[in-house]
Amino acid sequence: MEKQIMKLGHSPDADDAFMFYAIVSGKVTSEEIDFEHVIEDIQSLNSRALRAELEVTAISAHGYLSVQDRYRILSCGASMGKGYGPIVVAREKLSSLKGKTVAVPGKLTTAYLLLSLYADEFIPVEVPFDGIMDKVIEGNVDAGLLIHEGQLTYEEKGLVLLLDLGVMWAEQSDLPMPLGLNVLRRDIPRGLDTEVLRAHRESIEYALLNKKEALDYAMRFGRGMSEDTGEKFVLMYVNEWTTDLGESGTSALQLLFEKAFAKGIIDTKPALDILSD
Repeated sequence: MEKQIMKLGHSPDADDAFMFYAIVSGKVTSEEIDFEHVIEDIQSLNSRALRAELEVTAISAHGYLSVQDRYRILSCGASMGKGYGPIVVAREKLSSLKGKTVAVPGKLTTAYLLLSLYADEFIPVEVPFDGIMDKVIEGNVDAGLLIHEGQLTYEEKGLVLLLDLGVMWAEQSDLPMPLGLNVLRRDIPRGLDTEVLRAHRESIEYALLNKKEALDYAMRFGRGMSEDTGEKFVLMYVNEWTTDLGESGTSALQLLFEKAFAKGIIDTKPALDILSD
């Protein structure tokens, strides 16, 4: 039987690299599918999902609102944090973000949606996620919304913390903060859809059981992080909800959209269509 080639989109970050190491290295294989890896930043993947270009891809939880008619959520592969998440930094303390320019990694990112929940009347400036700290340091913007490893390394650059969105979320809920999802295009036939899910879950489980070799690969995407920082960052976002969303992960997604709807940031709440075993 000829295998089906599927484009698999994920970001060039250590946590995604860790998750997909077993597929990349051939530790987890499929008799039915060959995955063609498409590695791009999350805002680019959100945009590609709007055009339904990839069969399976990482997207922002926020981005799911715009693609729910074309994609289903996989029950594994999610990025969620409990007590930590995106942060806002600046060169010096600011009393408020009102009227301030804030570099954001894209308006479809969950980080942007979360900032919109917790701050008002800021001026977003879209910047690739790995260039945000430089924009802040150079004085091109008043503040920056950091995702990925910048949450751990901003102090090394002389920046100060203004808002910790993960802490703010945790003060209001015991649920994890949802950030990223893996989704599967709706035209993938039954049988192949569960095969995608199996390969994803087994790849995540393999990495967690074989951390040293998976981390060695993931650090190729670490952008200069030390091994200790890289391991800490990866295991912040590859966790129990990555293996399976479960009831708490699903409830966290519902809460995110309820909060955004209540504040008028979104005009509809999505129906969460989650593919499980």
